[in-house]
Amino acid sequence: MISLNYRDARPIYEQVRDGLRRLVVTGAIAQGEKLPSVRSLAASLAINPNTIQRAYAALEAEGYLTAEPGKGNYAAKAGGGDNVRKDALLDQFDSTTAELVFLGMSVEELAQRVRRTREGGARGGDEV
Repeated sequence: MISLNYRDARPIYEQVRDGLRRLVVTGAIAQGEKLPSVRSLAASLAINPNTIQRAYAALEAEGYLTAEPGKGNYAAKAGGGDNVRKDALLDQFDSTTAELVFLGMSVEELAQRVRRTREGGARGGDEV
């Protein structure tokens, strides 16, 4: 479920983008699954359709969804994506990993977490 927080400093389209990204990454929206139409998602969230269109465009640019003209938007297959986004996430991963190691987490514990995530043990259960 995408929830909007009107007190959040981030623009609404970023909240929608981040919520949809989380749903795709966790598998709540399966690879290749059709996303709600711009109008239907805008109506369900009670926001302007242009806001949804902007979020969808950002997700397409990042490689999380594909747009098929006249058919709709679909969750992208894993493995593609934007290198700029990957680089930013790797920078975040490196700093988080360094801090976890500093706090006493072993490399093996970190590796187990990565393996569990890859096997589908990451957070899930969210839906649109």
